[in-house]
Amino acid sequence: MQSTAAKGAAMAEATSRERGIDRAVAILEYLQARRGPVRMGELAKAIGAPRSTLYEIVGRLTAARILEPAGEGGAVFFGRAVHYYAQTYVAGVDLLSRARREVLGLATETGETAQFCMLDGDKYVVMLNEPGRRTFRITSEVGIRLPIPWTASGRLLVAHLDAAGIAGFIPAEDFTLPNGERIDPAEFVAETGAARARGYAVTQELVDRFTRCLAAPVIDRDGRAVATLCLVTPLDTPAERQGALLDTLLAAARRLSLAPPGAVGL
Repeated sequence: MQSTAAKGAAMAEATSRERGIDRAVAILEYLQARRGPVRMGELAKAIGAPRSTLYEIVGRLTAARILEPAGEGGAVFFGRAVHYYAQTYVAGVDLLSRARREVLGLATETGETAQFCMLDGDKYVVMLNEPGRRTFRITSEVGIRLPIPWTASGRLLVAHLDAAGIAGFIPAEDFTLPNGERIDPAEFVAETGAARARGYAVTQELVDRFTRCLAAPVIDRDGRAVATLCLVTPLDTPAERQGALLDTLLAAARRLSLAPPGAVGL
């Protein structure tokens, strides 16, 4: 039988290994949030790891090309292997693979910035983004987690929830916009109901006062919006063109859906 000392050593090794995995994940999450090279000192402080341990983990991730040296002062950033993994992920997930074609097609056909968006926990995130042809381009970075009430897509992605469900799901602070203005939760609930009834959502001047966002739901077999397709347009876009853009957007969303967009939350 294994001795008490041996069992203790094995448990300590397992705990150390788990802590190392947790720190590796923390490194990747911090780099994603920073979106740029980070020096080792800052990284050690950010994730609360001893430098000796951090150097060991970073060394292993660098050897695997998950990280790579970037800039001066021993800074590191994501390596090329992350790009390979991401491309494989998109190609291997049917919905994302088809969405990539639709997003590219929307941007090419309309000349506007096109996006494919989903929920990440209790936040909204752009999964795919294709800038339009305008000299002044409206872009949103892929992978940045934003409060749901800030977006047109958010009103569709939680349209299956009632008022109590929305209150329990969206943190109270997420109803405050970057400029300090606060979205009335009751009005937000009403807007989700209206979006569900229409089968699309339109918002303007929430995060950027010069833009309007058109969002159409991608529906699963249960009639729930699992994702959205969006067009981000200048605020002064004429109503007639906005209507044409919305028709094009809804057609693209129907091609991705397993149920008609009008069936949101049904």
